[in-house]
Amino acid sequence: MRELNLALQQAADLIGSADALIITAGAGMGVDSGLPDFRGNEGMWQAYPALGRARIDFTEIANPQAFADDPQLAWGFYGHRLQLYRDTVPHAGFALLQQWASTMPHGAFVFTSNVDGQFQRAGFNPDRLIECHGSIHHLQCSSGCDDIWPADAFTPTIDAQQCRLLSPLPRCPHCGALARPNILMFDDWHWLEQRTAAQQRRYRQWRAQPNQPVIIEIGAGTAIPSVRHFGEQQQVPLIRMNKREAAVRRPDDVAIPLGGLEALQQLQKLLD
Repeated sequence: MRELNLALQQAADLIGSADALIITAGAGMGVDSGLPDFRGNEGMWQAYPALGRARIDFTEIANPQAFADDPQLAWGFYGHRLQLYRDTVPHAGFALLQQWASTMPHGAFVFTSNVDGQFQRAGFNPDRLIECHGSIHHLQCSSGCDDIWPADAFTPTIDAQQCRLLSPLPRCPHCGALARPNILMFDDWHWLEQRTAAQQRRYRQWRAQPNQPVIIEIGAGTAIPSVRHFGEQQQVPLIRMNKREAAVRRPDDVAIPLGGLEALQQLQKLLD
């Protein structure tokens, strides 16, 4: 407990002296909002029993080949997730991060591997966000048209028990081919990255302004380490919030072995 209190105080001091927040977030960020965690088959199969019965794991369904083999099943999985993310209310930790950033001269920029759009839903500026694996709220053609468009017009109807799309499949507005999410999947050589590339350009422009930013990393694991790699490459102090994998490498970084919401609330008490 003493070590945790010292870590929280060190983190509060870093936040209090920072001129900007770089928020980096993995799948653990959404758990406190009630979103499922797909790090293991057990959790995914509990949420999608039809995939469990068929022994289809995450790497197989989160794969462009799934859309070629069985588009109704693939869109059953992604359509259900799309509606779930549309219906989910972001947890109170998002508001705390916004509150802290509002007191800093350069505000906040977000880097996330999550495709759920929860930061935008919570009110974060969409122009200060990198979605490194894309977004479920945008679609692209599965047949080669070089275009990305919002998924707003697509309202999926799903048979949840069978994990199958009942409503019409989404189609490319240019050629009529099957549409797929603009998400970087496993074994994916056709993901259109221009939307994410534009986000990265905006980050580089913004990053030239703050002199003393601090990174708050929430729920980013080591299995797919995109978020961890980004944060550690920034060469600024990093506060890592992670129940299972909180260890840090550098002496200036802070490890907080708590879930995101609990860690943020504990910090708020100190910052008050």
